[in-house]
Amino acid sequence: MAAAVFVSKQSLRASRTRTNILQSWFHRSAAPRSGSAPHSRFFPPAEGVMLPAGSFNNKVAFITGGGTGLGQTMTAVLSQLGAQCVIASRKLEVLQKTAEEITSLTGNKVHAVQCDVRDPQAVSHCVDQMVSLTGLPDVIINNAAGNFICPTERLSPNGWKSITDIVLNGTAFVSLELGKRLIQNQKGASFLAITTIYAESGSGFVVPSASAKAGVEALYKSLAAEWGRYGHRFNIIQPGPIKTKGAFSRLDPTGTFEENMIDRIPTGRLGKPAELANLAAYLSSDYATWISGAVVRFDGGEFVSMAGEFNELRRVTPDQWKMMETMIRSTKGS
Repeated sequence: MAAAVFVSKQSLRASRTRTNILQSWFHRSAAPRSGSAPHSRFFPPAEGVMLPAGSFNNKVAFITGGGTGLGQTMTAVLSQLGAQCVIASRKLEVLQKTAEEITSLTGNKVHAVQCDVRDPQAVSHCVDQMVSLTGLPDVIINNAAGNFICPTERLSPNGWKSITDIVLNGTAFVSLELGKRLIQNQKGASFLAITTIYAESGSGFVVPSASAKAGVEALYKSLAAEWGRYGHRFNIIQPGPIKTKGAFSRLDPTGTFEENMIDRIPTGRLGKPAELANLAAYLSSDYATWISGAVVRFDGGEFVSMAGEFNELRRVTPDQWKMMETMIRSTKGS
């Protein structure tokens, strides 16, 4: 029989207060609420923390790009669930501000460690710092990324290199550095990469990002097969459009594409950072230990909406369908 767990009213009130504060923080940290289609009312976002309290107690989580955007929100969720988090990026001041804010909200220490994932020596030094602070991690989330829109005929070698260095090489350097040390210490871990739906299909105008993200997915699938015997899991989330200030400033600088995005998403709205953070937490948790080598598309149905050749027929009105059905029935022969 499972042992009973007794929680004082005071600690329960404190926990609820932290939860309410964190949910309020999600809304402050996210970009202004985006528009949505009328049918999005059927798909309201649940932005509270999904997993039970304490799901990451006594665990260490390492998140690249953890100072802003999706990385910041994933860090907040893991911290609330009990993880001791280490966040890394190039901008130490941004990291420190985020670390202090999340620590004050959750009561769990968040450490800020400067790291340029493009530089393998910097990655090694970052891991040395983390080991001295927390020990080796149980959860690794490769979230650091870079992207911009550009006609490929205008793309420079430096533009190509800047994106592929961060996304593909950075993920490889972090995963290999940590993986080798974990193997040496006989410690298992969960690795998670944040890619994109066009890693699967390719996409014009973001060719370096599409190429690099596809490489990340091949890397993680390969390591899932090879390093499972060391206790390592590797999974991938492919987000569709989730509005964050940093990403949208480079991918939709005029704001003209957001309406088109919403129009092609069957659920009628953009994703929320807290929704992705809940999925990331689940895939990184002990509730998902039989999931490895998985690619989870997280896009409100956008990919399949764009992929189906006849999906644009959703724009046809009932009256137009009546007319078309009459025309089809009257057609003779093949």
